Amino acid sequence: MIAPSILSADFARLAEEMAAVGGPGRGADWLHVDVMDAHFVPNLTLGLPVVESLLRNTGTPLDCHLMIEDPDRWAPGYAEAGAHNVTVHVEAAAEPVALAKNLHAAGANAGLSIKPNTPLDPYTDLLRHYDTLLVMSVEPGFGGQKFMPEVLDKVRAARRMVDTGHLNLLVEIDGGINADTIEQAAEAGVDCFVAGSAVYGADEPERAVEQLRSRAADAFAHGHR
Repeated sequence: MIAPSILSADFARLAEEMAAVGGPGRGADWLHVDVMDAHFVPNLTLGLPVVESLLRNTGTPLDCHLMIEDPDRWAPGYAEAGAHNVTVHVEAAAEPVALAKNLHAAGANAGLSIKPNTPLDPYTDLLRHYDTLLVMSVEPGFGGQKFMPEVLDKVRAARRMVDTGHLNLLVEIDGGINADTIEQAAEAGVDCFVAGSAVYGADEPERAVEQLRSRAADAFAHGHR
């Protein structure tokens, strides 16, 4: 699955930029929306009113990544608005099990994200309540950063737990994903790839999505024979 990140899109033309990557079956599987509050991360992007507008202008499922303080309070609103997947940071959530239940009750999948330096092991049991694990392969806060391959050990560990039935979730990665790095990530066991500039910096964004998906599928198959 490919989830283009609109953080790399032209914010003045978001409806057109969403349409440019196509939709399920012929382009993007999800659209990744980075919500940043200038507190949990230093950058400030957009919030719920913009997400509500995006939802009215696309049929592609929205994957909302909340890099915010107090997600326990704010995250359910994104689920209620109609986001398909709402991801919160384990470093910010006060009651992550209750939050996952609230997101499910509001109709969304629940995602849990971990920063590059956050270990996976302490949160394995917690992940039983979540639908998506988002492994950050850059420090959250800004687009265009360089991929950190050392996080792939966490991907491999999560993949093993999914393959053995200990977890039932989608493994997603975000940060520095492009034609060169997507193969490493896919071989490690990633299911869903967030790509920003690799899609929106291309002359034909929808074609870039298809090329990334093809590379990822081949590498995933190679890594899991």
